[in-house]
This record gives sequence, structure tokens and C-alpha cells, in this order.
Amino acid sequence: MEKAKVLFTKTLTPERVVDIYKALGVELKGNIGIKVHSGEEGNQNYLRPEFLKPVIDYVGGTVIECNTAYSGKRNTTKKHQRLMDRHGWTKYFAVDIMDEEGYEELPIPNGKVLKKDYVGKHLSRYDSILVLSHFKGHPMGGYGGALKQLSIGFASSEGKAYIHSAGRTKNQYLVWMKLPPQDMFLECMADAASAVHKKFEGKIVYINMMCNMSVDCDCCAVAEDPCLKDIGILASTDPVALDQACIDLVQKSKDPGKDHFMERVNSRHGIHTIEAASELGFGTREYELISID
Repeated sequence: MEKAKVLFTKTLTPERVVDIYKALGVELKGNIGIKVHSGEEGNQNYLRPEFLKPVIDYVGGTVIECNTAYSGKRNTTKKHQRLMDRHGWTKYFAVDIMDEEGYEELPIPNGKVLKKDYVGKHLSRYDSILVLSHFKGHPMGGYGGALKQLSIGFASSEGKAYIHSAGRTKNQYLVWMKLPPQDMFLECMADAASAVHKKFEGKIVYINMMCNMSVDCDCCAVAEDPCLKDIGILASTDPVALDQACIDLVQKSKDPGKDHFMERVNSRHGIHTIEAASELGFGTREYELISID
């Protein structure tokens, strides 16, 4: 597989998100779903709708999300919709909680662990996808970026439980009783990510924003404050290369907070999600980083 192209800008502004999307040269067409993270109630680090508004307005389409599989303000459609209102998403955009009416099943014929993925039923409404990810740490996955958005982010509540339990259960209340070995969980994320990417291959674009980089995810109601200075915005049509490039930029950083961030990534063996995704063949860890500054 030849090297993937990953575009990069150090300038973190709403307008630069539009610029980097344009620079990719991929025109998303039809009914476009724009995947964001709505942010758990109480979280201070998630990307605000005002920051993403220029690119969402430029591309057009519907903001899409799915319910969670843990107790909080987003594990039912009714609660999630109220939070989307409070966080300002519905002020600016049409919003679709994709598993409001349940899930659809996507096959994973070559999955390492999972052979199917349960995504929000409304995903079939969309012709192309823009994945807007906040790159940061994560309590379970080590880090969160494009691959986590593809896997956990697109999964219905049942699908999230299925991934976290390595296929043992789709029940969000039973999943936490017995979790699989860590590497198996990470391989399940790679499996699920492959299913969504392949469904939209050639019609999906990924943008990672490296800002507000806490060791905790935007799903945490109580999250640590960021430990790293902002780095920039990256974009690609290859989610594996994109996440690898973000990890590499952190590792090359001279920021003293790097050690704390990488301890979170390494203690959860977070790089294994990238390794597994690369082995599944829907992306490559080899990339060319191209500055648009």
C-alpha cells in the first residue's frame, strides 16, 4: 500500500478547518452526515458547535450522533437530544441521533474478533460522511481520534456494548460486568471502524483537531484539563494514517505535558488500535505529512 497523504496546519481556527477540507480535494455529495462528538454534560474540552460551524455550513448536511452505553446524559435518545439542545448543536444544525429507531447490522467478514457491527439505523440515510474528531486521550482506548469515531462513535448503544464486550452482549447495562482483555477490545474497535469505512469508501473524509488535549475523553463528565499545548488540524481520507500522524506529532513534541499524555496512551496500549486497523487493510500507517501553511 502506498503512503497516504495527511494534510496539516498549525493554525487552529474555524476557517482553517474549512481550508484543510478544501485542500483535500474530495467533494462529498448527496445526503451528507457530519459526525461530531456532542460532549458529555460537565465536560469542558469537547469541540464546540461554534468552532465547527463554518466547515459544517460549507459542506452542508446533518450532524449525526449515537447514544452511549454508559450512564450519563446521552444513553437514551430523549436525554441525548436535550443535551444537544443545551450544548448548542440544534441551534445551528439539523441533528440526527442515528439509533433513535434502533440499529442496522454491517458485516465484518475479515474481522479479528467481531464479524458484525451494529450502527445507528439512520446511517443508511447518508450517501457520504465527514468525520470531525477531537484528538485527545481516552480512559479505555488510550487515545481518541478518527478510528474511535468510526467504531464507538457510529455504533448504536447496543453496538457500543457489543464492541466493549468483544461480542458478548448488546445490553448497555450488562456490558460493564465483564470486560475482555484490553488488546481484544482494541481489536474490536478496529473491526468496527473497518465496517463503517468500507461502507463509505471513497465518500468519507476525516479531520482531526489536536486541541484541548486532555488524557480524558469528551465522554467524561469529569475530565482532566488539557496537558498539551494545541498542535493543529490534520485531514486525510485514510483514518489509520491520520491517527498515526497525530500520535507521531505528540511524540515529537517538546511540550513537557507529552509524557503524561503518552503514559495514558501507552498504559492502555492505545497504538494497538492503529496496528490492528492497518492489519485489516483499510488504511496504512505509512504517510506523507503535507503542510498547507
